[in-house]
Amino acid sequence: MRIIGGRVGGRTLKTPKGSNTRPTSDKVRGAIFNILAARSDPPARVLDLYAGSGALGLEAVSRGAETALFIDVDGDACDLIRANADALGLAAEVKCSPVVRWINKEAGGTYGWIFLDPPYSSHETGEMGKALELIAKKGLLDPEGFLVAEHEWRNAPEDRYGPLALLDRRRYGQTAVSLYRLEETNG
Repeated sequence: MRIIGGRVGGRTLKTPKGSNTRPTSDKVRGAIFNILAARSDPPARVLDLYAGSGALGLEAVSRGAETALFIDVDGDACDLIRANADALGLAAEVKCSPVVRWINKEAGGTYGWIFLDPPYSSHETGEMGKALELIAKKGLLDPEGFLVAEHEWRNAPEDRYGPLALLDRRRYGQTAVSLYRLEETNG
């Protein structure tokens, strides 16, 4: 796996061992950043939830975001993200915590891009829906920002979570990407 574009494009990333993490493929990551680049400039702050290797957040910083905050429950993944960021010389802060708990108890401020990529098996527990509801409730997405949710194509999240509204959904094999934006709600 590698960083695709930006100032450290072409540099490799270490990936977690085992099957607990499913890194976003280069193809899907490239598609995500093409979609984002067509809609906005890189933001100051990026949030990478269920971060795994940190590939999405690190790609964002390589492409011009000032800093990224990475959240993952797995201690080995957190160590790996720190090592990847250090090796690439990119700004990163890593918090090792269950994502929904972190959003509920610690999250604050807004982020221009939020990446949400829970394990595909989490659809059974509704993990992605809970995270999306809390992100909307806590107002974590910048008014001009975008949230990218990666999921198995058969288990798409809802089209709306409060003011968070689906803007676009695309499929890449078994993977799908749902792009959300804040939208005023009536009433």
